[in-house]
Amino acid sequence: MSPKKIALVGHCGPDSSYLRMTISSAIKNAKILSADDDAELSQVLGEEVDLMLFNRELGFGFSETEGVKFIEQLHRTNPTLKMMLVSNYPEAQAAAIAAGALPGFGKREIGTSKVKEILRGAVEA
Repeated sequence: MSPKKIALVGHCGPDSSYLRMTISSAIKNAKILSADDDAELSQVLGEEVDLMLFNRELGFGFSETEGVKFIEQLHRTNPTLKMMLVSNYPEAQAAAIAAGALPGFGKREIGTSKVKEILRGAVEA
């Protein structure tokens, strides 16, 4: 079985590092990709990823600054793409789900067994 590909979109260095450790612990042999601007996001989308984890707020390299809006756009063009929002805000999580994302998790939860289960469930479904 080929390794699962998980993309981190718009996460800062510390969050990205913590997410990488959590993903590696939860999903053996996972290939973790990063996108910190539109060009890298296009490249990641060409990789046929199993799951994309969007930050709530994206940096200056993106044409869109809100993760939920990217989720909405991508869901319209690729409704089978699995995406989640990483945000502590319940209203942002609700908006992401309404836009087509799977239920995500908050930054404070990264590293917990709950998040590991959520990640495993998303890539194995």
